[in-house]
Amino acid sequence: MKHVISALVLNKPGVLQRISGLFSRRGFNISSITVGTTENPNISRMTIVVNGDDKVLEQVVKQLNKLIDVIKVSELQEKKSVQRELCLIKIYAPTESAKSQVIQYTNIFRGNIVDISHESLIVEITGNEDKINAFIDLVKPLGIKEIARTGITALTRGPKVLKPRG
Repeated sequence: MKHVISALVLNKPGVLQRISGLFSRRGFNISSITVGTTENPNISRMTIVVNGDDKVLEQVVKQLNKLIDVIKVSELQEKKSVQRELCLIKIYAPTESAKSQVIQYTNIFRGNIVDISHESLIVEITGNEDKINAFIDLVKPLGIKEIARTGITALTRGPKVLKPRG
């Protein structure tokens, strides 16, 4: 089972290393992790995706809450949050016909062509994991040269504000 965890942490050197070290010491695998500064430059938001049962989730949350640099930890339920991933895909397209096909697929998936060369296009797709995987499956027969995925980033829906513990 996939769990998406949001953690507000102090924005200072070494925090990401301490958190990833906590996961490796406990034998938890991180599927993806994204980190970025929040509206407060002293605080960063980490979105961490882990696979496991509810016991794994409980342990991860408990261990994160023990770290001094962690301000607030919560699980983000899929229906109560907005979750997105960004994917860049370089697709082999040596002919005008191939380029046209990639452009059509990109438009259907509401993506963007962000680079074009004589033999390839780079497509940007943003959405949930299923949407991105469906696009990749669709263009795979054309020839994928490279893929870069950001991992999930997310926020809770509505007016709820995460308040620091303490």
